[in-house]
Amino acid sequence: MTKISVIGAGAWGTSLAEMYSQSGHDVSLWVREASLADTLRTTRENTLYLPNISLNPALKIMEDLQEAAQADVLLCVVPAQFLRSIVKELSPHLRPNHPLVICAKGIETSTKRLLTHVVHEEAPSALPAILSGPNFAHEIARGLPSASTLACLDLVNGKNIQLALKSRNLRLYFTEDVVGAQVGGAVKNVIAIACGIVDGLGLGESARAALITRGLAEISRLTLEMGGRKETLMGQCGVGDMMLTCSSMKSRNFSLGSELAKGSSLNDILSRRKAVTEGVPTAKAAHELALQHGVEMPIVSSVYACLYQNLDIKQAVGHILDRPARSEGD
Repeated sequence: MTKISVIGAGAWGTSLAEMYSQSGHDVSLWVREASLADTLRTTRENTLYLPNISLNPALKIMEDLQEAAQADVLLCVVPAQFLRSIVKELSPHLRPNHPLVICAKGIETSTKRLLTHVVHEEAPSALPAILSGPNFAHEIARGLPSASTLACLDLVNGKNIQLALKSRNLRLYFTEDVVGAQVGGAVKNVIAIACGIVDGLGLGESARAALITRGLAEISRLTLEMGGRKETLMGQCGVGDMMLTCSSMKSRNFSLGSELAKGSSLNDILSRRKAVTEGVPTAKAAHELALQHGVEMPIVSSVYACLYQNLDIKQAVGHILDRPARSEGD
């Protein structure tokens, strides 16, 4: 049994806390908002972010971050753009090589840093790892089977984290390639927005399949330029996550693209949502990284232009379709 603290009580954080609690671990869920913490304690349900899931009575709800930091393993499940501030708060309470597993999928827009770099800067004593894969929160909370990638630069301690996070229904596959795991998990959200646009325009499943394939090629190019490995993207954090996120209206990114294609404005869509749609800030960061590294990423650039430069949706799709012919491996 592992003592686990989950930092962040959104849908994904709550589902991970519930899953690990049901698997017999000693789990605490840290909640920043006092009102939400009270609701979770009294109703045993996160009606705001994960409705219709009854929480295990053994799952502890806490508001003291210092107390939460005493766990064997910390799962940091806050949106990518808020990771730096929460890690800075955690840092004084961490011991050397304290496992800090990042469960967000994104890139810090202000610095274009990968999230493990953010942890290194704000909590040098921590041992950062990445959890990334094709997982919908409601399915994980209900105990349905799935798999994810666990990435950590430290092979020995990373394998120990993998063993510590053993559960009944979430199988973890280990890699030392933290760059590939992060780029794959983050940028696939941008490709999912593009796939949602194609779906919303009624362009068919064949077009979506082509977009997923070319999107993976774009992610591979950026991964290699940033020092990651292409083969990592063949796993749960790459192909697995893309298959799920780029084809389901349960995906916040896919559904956002679909709504954009049907005429809704970005501001209207985001204003109606309680949870963060990570592909929106990631589109900006990925576009800027592509320019910085000299990597051609036309799908990412088109999504960026739609979100931040008011490019017409149909015109963006036209730009992608009208590109010059090229070889399959390019």
